[in-house]
Amino acid sequence: MFRFRFVKLFAFALVALFWTVACSPQASNNTATNTATQPLSVSTNSWSGYSGHHVAVKKEFYKQAGLNIEDTLFQSNTEQITAFLSGKTDLAWLTAGDVIQMAGKDPNLRIIFLCDYSNGADGILGRGIKTASDLKGKTLAHENVLFQKVLLRAYLEKGGLTEKDITIRDMPAPDAATAFSAKRVDAAVTYEPFLTKAAKEGGGEIIFSSRGTNLIADVVVTRPAVIASRRNDLIAFLKAADQGIKLLKAGDADAIAVASARIGIKPEELREQLTGITLFDIEGNQSIGFNPAHENNAIKSFELVAKAAYDFKFTPQRLDVKSLYDDSLVKSL
Repeated sequence: MFRFRFVKLFAFALVALFWTVACSPQASNNTATNTATQPLSVSTNSWSGYSGHHVAVKKEFYKQAGLNIEDTLFQSNTEQITAFLSGKTDLAWLTAGDVIQMAGKDPNLRIIFLCDYSNGADGILGRGIKTASDLKGKTLAHENVLFQKVLLRAYLEKGGLTEKDITIRDMPAPDAATAFSAKRVDAAVTYEPFLTKAAKEGGGEIIFSSRGTNLIADVVVTRPAVIASRRNDLIAFLKAADQGIKLLKAGDADAIAVASARIGIKPEELREQLTGITLFDIEGNQSIGFNPAHENNAIKSFELVAKAAYDFKFTPQRLDVKSLYDDSLVKSL
């Protein structure tokens, strides 16, 4: 009797197992399909130019594209760089200077998308400083990252100065702005959303900025292994991000509201800050960013920053920037 009952229960178990397997989604042999359900870890910092990504997250453009995004917002470029170099993120929205700086430690990086040019939203704050030569002997706060050093160098050269002529305090960009607001330093290098506010609170002004230049380009960076294994996902990612960027370029009120909430500022502040940023969508990447024939292409900016990276000893040798970008994704869209 016991044996009969055991066999009966065993039979029921087999039937249940059969229906569980039969009704479950079956794994595909297509690797590209499988990877769409795997998380794609993405990082940003509080730079306003990355707002298109925040819109795409909040409005679920990535989700609609079949992507599972792990989104991390860092408070400083330094923290974000450290996380990317340690392999904690697949994609990072960073300045081209950050990428070239990282390439000094890990040359196995690829820029795949031009996000923006800073057009006045990065700058140097000063109090009682009318010309670049007035900075001599003054105390300046900035974050020891390449793009800020490039901006500072461009200004110092106007007065025939170098970093040796000033006292530098190294701190993250938000803290540099706070130090200026509190009048603990004479000058500071920072960016929006901190730049304009700190100028007002610190009784100073913006004495130099990125306006009218391509000194500071912001990009999306990844690694060749991610491009090879998740190419379809990256294409879907760029298309979804493009939706968010286009809404911002059109001045969409809801898009501005959700993006400003993510970086902790008021919608009207973000709207004002975006006037100092030239955003690039997919079309802009194709026609300007990665177009060698265009006079304002990003490749020229990469080369300028690569030279500075070598001069400032961020890299042991002058980098060949052609090995640092892969424009095949944007060209395929």
